[in-house]
This record gives sequence, C-alpha cells and structure tokens, in this order.
Amino acid sequence: MTRVVVLDYGSGNLRSAERALERAGAEVEVTADHRRAVEADGLVVPGVGAFSACMRGLLDAGGDRVIDRRLSDDRPVLGICVGMQILFERGVEHGVEAEGVGRWPGTVERLRSEPLPHMGWNTVSAPADSVLFAGLDPETRFYFVHSFAAREWPAVPGDGGAGKTRLIRSEHGESFLAAVEDGSLMATQFHPEKSGEAGSRLLRNWLDSL
Repeated sequence: MTRVVVLDYGSGNLRSAERALERAGAEVEVTADHRRAVEADGLVVPGVGAFSACMRGLLDAGGDRVIDRRLSDDRPVLGICVGMQILFERGVEHGVEAEGVGRWPGTVERLRSEPLPHMGWNTVSAPADSVLFAGLDPETRFYFVHSFAAREWPAVPGDGGAGKTRLIRSEHGESFLAAVEDGSLMATQFHPEKSGEAGSRLLRNWLDSL
C-alpha cells in the first residue's frame, strides 16, 4: 500500500485530508517528523488561513527543508489550498508581504472579483495530458474556498513560460491558477478532500502516479 504523510506544521484540515487519502487507498500518517515525511512515498502539504501565518508555521517546523529534500530526490509532494500558495515566490495579503517557499514564480494576491471569498463548486480547465485530472469530465466541479490566488505564471528566460509545467485554471470573475503539475511537485487551490467523488478520483490519480 502507498504510504503518504500529511505534514503537520500547525495548519490545514489534517484529519479531513487523512480520511480522504485513506478512502483513496493510501496508508496515511499525520506527522511533523522529518524522517517519516522524507521517506514516505508521497507528502501532502495542506494549509488554511493567511499566507504569512502558514509560512511561519512551515518554517518553524522545518517543513521547507522537508519539501526541498524530497524534491531534490524527485519524491512527490502535493500542496492543497494555502499549501499550494506558499509554493510560490511570495504572497501579499492586506498589505502584508511574505516570502514563500519559492518553488514557483509569481505572487499570490487578492482576487479582483466579487463576491469574496470564492466559496463553492467550480470547474477547471485542464490539459488532455493532465495527471491529476485524468479521466475526469471537463464539467467536473471541485470545492473552492479562498480569496487569494496566483493569477499569472511569469516567464522565466529560456523556458518559454511554464516550460513542461501543466497550468490548470479556473474562473471567478477573472482567471486564476486552480492547480499546477510540475513533475514531482503538484498542488491544487481547491480542496480535493472536500470535493466528494471528484476529489477522491483526483487523489487516486495522484497516488497512482507515485
């Protein structure tokens, strides 16, 4: 059975993520233990609340080092909600700017649309070769609850933009990144653990890719 660690750094719907991954067929452990987190087949980084608070919790727990260690060995990591946002270079919320993990270019900012938060079910636009969304109908809806997101993926010299990275978008008054697939690092802005059968299928797809 695939072993997955849900990283406990003081943020996120830990038990909801644990139960959803178990339903998807994984053996799941919620822990802050670095060795367990590094050695697991997959690591899930959840997150709720403010970008800066999540980053403080992640840094205090050494979670940034765990993520770096896993990715240096090409070991899969899945971020969820603010766990996706902190993978970008920085976040700006209510005038407070905080550095992120910096794995991806770009800034997480308040959506320029109403009403906020963007709360409820919404579709996404995924490419045909997507890993996470394989076998899912384009009209499938996922559960979102957020007011901030990454809108753009700035071009990096030499890679033509996102390179081989798959960018999955959604719309709430404007386009924003709903998910990213970047080799062993993937993430969703929505909550697969709250998205019913669609979320379960997405988590099974991720587990199958490990």
